Amino acid sequence: MGKRKLVIAVDGHSSSGKSTLAKDFAKELEYAFIDTGAMYRTVSLAAFRAGVFGENNELNLPLLKEIVEKIDIKFTYNRDIKKSQTYLDGELVEDEIRSLEISNKVSYVAAVPFVRSRLVDLQRAMGEDAGVIMDGRDIGTVVFPNA
Repeated sequence: MGKRKLVIAVDGHSSSGKSTLAKDFAKELEYAFIDTGAMYRTVSLAAFRAGVFGENNELNLPLLKEIVEKIDIKFTYNRDIKKSQTYLDGELVEDEIRSLEISNKVSYVAAVPFVRSRLVDLQRAMGEDAGVIMDGRDIGTVVFPNA
């Protein structure tokens, strides 16, 4: 009989070591590490590419909503490099989402309620197959209260 796969939620305050702990667990268990911050970065990248940001970073909300409704974000554990990698619509975007240009856009996108709601839905869907570790401020209380 195979090992039972779990959803492991690491919740806590900013700068409390959540990500470090979660990444170490993911590496040890060979689970996908779902970096919820990377999800917001990925949406920001998709929005940037689509021209959602206007002057002074105002957002074209109808276009952003369209993007968010159909976005496909995946995290895959890469055994060769021993870490999870982020994919946007099948494209590896790990380096691009961590660029300064995208980092400077994330707070605008993350403040939009329909973005937050959609990403919670995606996080829950990612947990359905189990074998994942997620970290975030509300992962254990809002997204996976039974994890």
